[in-house]
Amino acid sequence: MLESYFTIRSDGESEIEIKKSRFICALKRVYSEEEAKDFIAQKKKEHWKANHNCSAFVIGEKNDIQRSSDDGEPSGTAGVPMLEVLKKQELINVAAVVTRYFGGTKLGSGGLIRAYSHAVSNALTDIGLVEGKLQQEIRLTISYANLGNVQNFMENNPYTLQDTIYGEHVEVLCLVDEPKTELFMAEIIEQLNGQVTFEKGECSYHEIPITEKEQVDDI
Repeated sequence: MLESYFTIRSDGESEIEIKKSRFICALKRVYSEEEAKDFIAQKKKEHWKANHNCSAFVIGEKNDIQRSSDDGEPSGTAGVPMLEVLKKQELINVAAVVTRYFGGTKLGSGGLIRAYSHAVSNALTDIGLVEGKLQQEIRLTISYANLGNVQNFMENNPYTLQDTIYGEHVEVLCLVDEPKTELFMAEIIEQLNGQVTFEKGECSYHEIPITEKEQVDDI
């Protein structure tokens, strides 16, 4: 399993206009080639009057499946530039369809490459990205006297305090990046002089909105 991945925050679409041509980029999370092809077919049906419905998608933990289509635009001016934007952002399991309604002015090969890549990057910026991190749930059982110590430790370290349950003792539910599980436990033991018991929960992906990739560059 991947320790982390990047993908789109949600399905959605965004539109730009270049020299009176409309470029509508629709993005969707997909997990198989069949699902991606169904999405592309759906957009072609929805925009059947459009001049072009160009597409690109990346699927798999290592982008094992990569496909692109120029859908009638000059070869290499649409699908490949779209695909390169997805790959540059290291995204997985995303399909993009850019629908073009021609506005009467030809853009030339260079103009088309810039237009299609910008349509995708603009949509990624508008919709936003998330980082999925493989995290281990760890339940700490501690005394009330140690609660403040744990809270302070969690605030000043790259771990997440998910919940606190008050009973005879205090239970603190933490989320820790899976590779740092043993380090986290060792640090807590040192912090509390061993006055803690651990219980591991499930290990699963948690998606966190990110900002550093939100200003997505074109290719």
